[in-house]
Amino acid sequence: MNRIKYILLSLLLCSASIYASDRKLTDYVNTFIGTSNFGTTNPGAVCPNGMMSVTPFNVMGSDMNTWDKDSRWWSTPYSSDNCFFTGFSHVNLSGVGCPEVGLALTMPTAGPLQVDYHIYGSEHRNEVSHPGYYGCELPAHGIKAEVSTTTRTSIERYTFPAGQGNILVNFGEGLTNETGAWIRKVSDTEIEGMRLAGTFCYNPQAVFPVYFAIRINKVPSDCGFWKKQPLMKGVEAEWTPDDGTYKIYKKYGREIAGDDIGYWFSFETSEGEQVELQMGVSFVSCKNAWENLDAEQSPLTPGRSNFDTVMNAAKAAWESDLSRIRVEGGTERDKEIFYSALYHTLIHPSILNDVNGEYPMMESDGTGRVYDGHNRYSVFSLWDTYRNLHQLMTLVYPERQLDMVRSMIDIYKEWGWMPKWELFGRETFTMEGDPAIPVITDTWLKGLRDFDIETAYEAFVKSATTPGAENLMRPDIDPYLSKGYVPLGLYSADASGDNSVSHALEYYIADYALSLLAADLGHTEDAERFLAQSLQYKHYYCPAFGTFRPLNADGSFLEPFDPRQGENFEAVPGFHEGSAWNYTFYVPHDVLGLAKLMGGRKAFIKKLQKVFDEGLYDPANEPDIAYPYLFSYFKGEEWRTSKIVSELLDKHYTTRPDGIPGNDDTGTMSAWAVFSMMGFYPDCPGHPSYTLTTPRFDRVEIKLDPEYSEGKDLMVITKGKHMKGRISHAELLRKHAGAKATNNQ
Repeated sequence: MNRIKYILLSLLLCSASIYASDRKLTDYVNTFIGTSNFGTTNPGAVCPNGMMSVTPFNVMGSDMNTWDKDSRWWSTPYSSDNCFFTGFSHVNLSGVGCPEVGLALTMPTAGPLQVDYHIYGSEHRNEVSHPGYYGCELPAHGIKAEVSTTTRTSIERYTFPAGQGNILVNFGEGLTNETGAWIRKVSDTEIEGMRLAGTFCYNPQAVFPVYFAIRINKVPSDCGFWKKQPLMKGVEAEWTPDDGTYKIYKKYGREIAGDDIGYWFSFETSEGEQVELQMGVSFVSCKNAWENLDAEQSPLTPGRSNFDTVMNAAKAAWESDLSRIRVEGGTERDKEIFYSALYHTLIHPSILNDVNGEYPMMESDGTGRVYDGHNRYSVFSLWDTYRNLHQLMTLVYPERQLDMVRSMIDIYKEWGWMPKWELFGRETFTMEGDPAIPVITDTWLKGLRDFDIETAYEAFVKSATTPGAENLMRPDIDPYLSKGYVPLGLYSADASGDNSVSHALEYYIADYALSLLAADLGHTEDAERFLAQSLQYKHYYCPAFGTFRPLNADGSFLEPFDPRQGENFEAVPGFHEGSAWNYTFYVPHDVLGLAKLMGGRKAFIKKLQKVFDEGLYDPANEPDIAYPYLFSYFKGEEWRTSKIVSELLDKHYTTRPDGIPGNDDTGTMSAWAVFSMMGFYPDCPGHPSYTLTTPRFDRVEIKLDPEYSEGKDLMVITKGKHMKGRISHAELLRKHAGAKATNNQ
């Protein structure tokens, strides 16, 4: 009997092993990670770097929810803490700190027509989500709702109960703070429209239109528009039966415009009948939205489903992208965290051009065009992503990174400046610095050179030298050039909300990267000049506190001063979204010089360790996310890097909805996890090198493009004693590239 039990147990273990080895990489992706704790990721459906995304919208309409977009600052269409669903939003941002887009909410309902989302909303239950798919049940209506996407389009499948079914398309609500839309009826089963969006992160003029093409595969028994009417007074109100309420138009079928409008389809359905909806999107025109829809999906016809075809293609696209990195060993939890993070790094930047190549030109009413299979990208959250995400693209997805760089250069050609935080053809001027410089420099120095580097260099020199009155990238450059620092008080007389130190530190890093590029291009004098500028961070160091400290215009330090002020996003003079401790080691281009300034190696190590021992490190704040890697600049201290990185991964990255340490910042926090779990990290933006640490996995295989990796097509990282210290990009390729792939997955 015991032998039989042993044999059965062995068979079970063998079966489990086979199952694990056959598991798809998409099965490891948990799209709910980051959907609480202000991670601002979304479960919905999106394709890699896709223009279109579809996300359950559950942040308005009910006190059942924990968070409401209309009662506080809120920047995501979905929260795992909420339960009241009011439709699927389209064209969503992942991991951002300001509300935008999340438009054209589609909602299936059952029973009599109701167009007030407070009433037609429903709890969502039994959520299922994986790359390219989301589904849930809506108990208030007895409906199962499912969505999937292509690059520029979506498909939705609704399974109805018997009776009257409705599909609502709400153009009035969304996550954007902008208002205004129009809708036109094309046929009984088709509509098109435009929704105005924009004003992202306090920029009231950065608005843009989003165009939609929508069709369903069932001829409705009835259809029409609705519009929220204004609240009227006196006799006028007496004459208007829809005063202050939603007016439903049943005898009008041309087009409509307004701030709070929508369209409805109604039909009789049998039990379990499925109705599908397709939507195409464009930032150029409705004509292009239809063209995108026709190019990326087959036409809808009654009785035939397109949903599974689209869903399977989306899943295959994700499987292909994720498979460029394969891992062996580690726990199943580790793999779930790793591939979920990799998934999040592949959402933004997003493709902006339509299938015909057209896109909205930067800060212009004109339309540009890309050719020959290239793409124009948007959503350049560069203050975040210049630190690690683009380095990941350069290594693993070089063809995509090249198009992103070309997009940045074309933005300069169209507008006269490189992007800082660009969104769908508009510059939002969010955060600070000159972040395109380290991104493009890093790309160039790592061997990706199929772009116009001379034009890029021209743009960089322009932003690094133009006087502040005409400089959109560095408006406070005048004292930076004349004094070597940015003083307090340029933005407000009392210095409240002043970000002067943060600005200067970003300029130092940008100028260092520019010096590297200048040297490589043979501009020796420029290289020396920009390198010297990058080392003037020393002005800010205050020996009395041992931290950076804001400076007044006369060179004196700010009084009074508390180096911990600014924690938890508290407003503080000199620093943006952080304290002095979050910024004091933010000199990745001169770590040894900073150590000397602090009193030498021992003093530096002691002070840096203090940051972690006393809770001064903020894992969700970009300026200090590379701090753990700084120990490895000193021989014999590399163990601290491996120890702290491992502890931070265990503490802040989990498989729960709060499994990202705050805002994912368009994949930046996730990129930190990806690199850290692979065992190397690009701690100095613009410099082609990495700091090594202990990988989470026994073996990491990275597919390479031989064109950009010295002819190598595979890089293998394995655990070992050699994973410490620092390594150049070229040396990493020489030491770890060229091995054969395993067949473990």
